[in-house]
Amino acid sequence: MSTHARPLAVRLAAAGDDELGALFQARGVRPDPGWQDFFDAAEALLEPASVERALTALTLPQAAALLRVEAGGDAGAPRAHLIALGLLDGEGSLPVPVADLLIARDGVPSPDGTPLPEPSSESAAARAAERAFTTVGRVADLLLSVRESAPSLLATGQLSAGDRKRLAESGIPTEEIDDLRALAVSAGLLHVGDRRLLLGEAAALWLPASFADRWSALASAFRADLPAGVRTDGSWTPPSTWPLAYPWDGGWPAQAERLATRLGLLGLSGDDGSEPVWAGPVRTGAAVDPAPLAALVPAEVDKVFLQNDLTAIAPGPLVPSLELRLRGMTEHESSGSSSYRFTEDSLTRALVDGETEQGLVEFLTALSLTGMPQPLAYLISQSSQRHGLVRVWQTATGTTITSRDPHLIEALGVDRGLRPLALLPEDGMLVSRVGAETVYWALVDARYPATLVDADGDPVPATRTPAAAPPVEPAPSYAPLIARLRSRQGPDADAAWLDRELDAAVRGKATIVVEVGMPDGSTRELTLEAAGLGGGRLRGRDREADVERTLPVRSILSVRPA
Repeated sequence: MSTHARPLAVRLAAAGDDELGALFQARGVRPDPGWQDFFDAAEALLEPASVERALTALTLPQAAALLRVEAGGDAGAPRAHLIALGLLDGEGSLPVPVADLLIARDGVPSPDGTPLPEPSSESAAARAAERAFTTVGRVADLLLSVRESAPSLLATGQLSAGDRKRLAESGIPTEEIDDLRALAVSAGLLHVGDRRLLLGEAAALWLPASFADRWSALASAFRADLPAGVRTDGSWTPPSTWPLAYPWDGGWPAQAERLATRLGLLGLSGDDGSEPVWAGPVRTGAAVDPAPLAALVPAEVDKVFLQNDLTAIAPGPLVPSLELRLRGMTEHESSGSSSYRFTEDSLTRALVDGETEQGLVEFLTALSLTGMPQPLAYLISQSSQRHGLVRVWQTATGTTITSRDPHLIEALGVDRGLRPLALLPEDGMLVSRVGAETVYWALVDARYPATLVDADGDPVPATRTPAAAPPVEPAPSYAPLIARLRSRQGPDADAAWLDRELDAAVRGKATIVVEVGMPDGSTRELTLEAAGLGGGRLRGRDREADVERTLPVRSILSVRPA
């Protein structure tokens, strides 16, 4: 039994429930440990493994403060936080278990004195703006790819190899996929659910927004999501100091490198380590001002050239809202490309998503600088006529499939690829017990001209991976644990601690020195080999007198190891 746990146990017992909950959460305590009282809690918090985890999470100023205390100084500003973590006692001193672990720790550099980055030159700012513009476009490409097909995640949380390959083939550099994903997740544009990467609700507003608004959202979210170790007073510390932000965390330097990479991708840092003018307000916590950045990126256009080879060529970056709709009806050849190709599949996809023949023609006519080419008008008409040949709707018992082409119904009924749907013929139709959306997407994947309709026969837009709110993970509740600890909290902490020390000595068959109060008011020390405890008495062999003694526990004043 560690005698060093007693002061912490007393402090825990005197703390409020909110204070205890905050301490347990900060120290990574499970909500259901096997602790029976505050002495168990104190011992667990002072175990070397628990203290090591707490030291690993300390920022540079906090680590430096602990080392100052070890050297006999004062912790300074971090003192209250370190006390709340249980790494300092109530008087600001080091508990022995913490001091023992600090002996093996290396010193840390001074947390102050590093100058801010130099302002970017004109050329460095131009390169940073180009990177920011490219990054925003690639985040949009990532979101559209996720909307089309939600990528699977491995048990480690990483994207599967197949989805990485698909994203790379769409023009997103493989080495940037994880950083782009992290930026999108911070901004609420993507989130993880059911081991898949899903579109967030914020994506619906972000995708059609202007470059300036898109970039502002990403930059603001990046700043808000930075770890506490690289932030101070609403701003971030000089990026050159980021690898030192958590000096006792061996995995932190790699994470700091990833954060610095994202800083560069957003154009908030020059490739020479300098700081562009638009990065200053972001760093200092002021309102994000994208105007200086927007002045250096290509101007957005609202027209394209429609060509007879069924392509559309934009003379510059399209206004995002227009590009978003255009990409819904074309194949975009690669990330950052200004070329879009119309195909029967792409137009069918647009019709599936709710476009109509008239809407397609009106949109493209207004968008085009060259009018509507005849081959494109013919392809739109042909795709529209074929679309909807197969109609799918939900019924009370499952799904019904109809078509004005009876041969198509026959083909569906014998298609081996659709056997899992268990399609059965019924009065010239097909029926299935599978849900309508599942049937619909199975037909679309099998390249049948299917349309999902409601009970009145009106088309219903279907989205394979609809945007959704991220799952809310409730904070761990320590109320049951705290209630259990309170229920075992007796009025006399000294007596409770003495009982624990004696019980531990008996269980460990330890040799202890007990201080006994004599009837005349004097005290006497006895060295005993603890043998039993019960009925309010301690039994043990007196090593000096070589006799068995039985002592009333109420007469024992203190215990220490022999």
